[in-house]
Amino acid sequence: MGAAGTWRRHYGPQPWQFGDLHLGEALTRRRPIVVIHGGFWRPLRTLDMTNPAAADLARRGWVAWNVEYRRNGQGSWPATLDDCSAAVDHLASLGDEFGFDVADPLVVGHSAGGHLAVWSAGRGALAARTGGPAPIVDARDVVALAAVLDFERAAQDGTGERAVAEFVGGEPAEFPDRYRDADPMCRLPTGGRVCCVHSRADERVPFEQSVSYVAAARAGGDAAELIEVGGAHSDVIEVGTATWRTVVDVTESFEAVGGDD
Repeated sequence: MGAAGTWRRHYGPQPWQFGDLHLGEALTRRRPIVVIHGGFWRPLRTLDMTNPAAADLARRGWVAWNVEYRRNGQGSWPATLDDCSAAVDHLASLGDEFGFDVADPLVVGHSAGGHLAVWSAGRGALAARTGGPAPIVDARDVVALAAVLDFERAAQDGTGERAVAEFVGGEPAEFPDRYRDADPMCRLPTGGRVCCVHSRADERVPFEQSVSYVAAARAGGDAAELIEVGGAHSDVIEVGTATWRTVVDVTESFEAVGGDD
C-alpha cells in the first residue's frame, strides 16, 4: 500500500456513487471495513457524517471505505440498495489499486446506514438460497450502530418522522413486496455475524429495533448480539467518546473471527 491519506473514488457513473477510502500509516488489521452513514435515507446527511469515524479506524490500522449513495429524491429506493451493493463490490477494484486484501470485509453502518449495512451483508446467503447472482465481494459480518432493522415495526412506530414509509413509498399494507425486499428481517439468515450497538436513551431510533433484529437473527441460526451503550443517537459515531471506544472494541472483536470457516 501507499502513503497514508484519503482518496475519493467513484463506484458508478451517477453523481452520488462515490466513496472516500481512508488509509493509515500502517495496515495492521486483516479485514477492510465498509462504512455507511445514516440520515434516514434523506439527502440532508452525507458521508461527511462518518468520515471522522472512518479516519479514526484507518489510524487504528484498518482500510476504511466510507461510501455515499443515492437517497430520497436522488433515486428510487431500489437504487439506494443497488448503490450499497455496488459500493461493497467496489472493494475488489480498490484492493487492486491500493494493494490490500479484500477478502472477508466488515461493514459498519449507523442508523439508516446500519439498515443498509445489514441488508448488504445478506447478499451472498440470499443468492445461495435463490440461485441469484453472487456478489463480487461477499461481506457477511456487520457492526450495526443504532440501526433501523425492523421495517414493519419502524413504519408502525413512525420512526424518523415516518422515514421508512417515505423511503419505500408507503405503508406495509400498501406495498408488502417492497417491505419484503428492503427489510433486513426478511433476508435472514445471512450466514454472518451481526453485532448491534444501541442505547436505550436513543432519541431517534428506538432500542427495540436492535432487540427485534437480534432475536430474529438468533432464531434463524445467525450469530447476533446486542451491546447496550449509553448516550444519544449519534454518540456511537462520535470519535473520542467512551461510546466510540466501545464501538472500536466491538470492531476489533471481529478481527479474530471469519475468513477461515
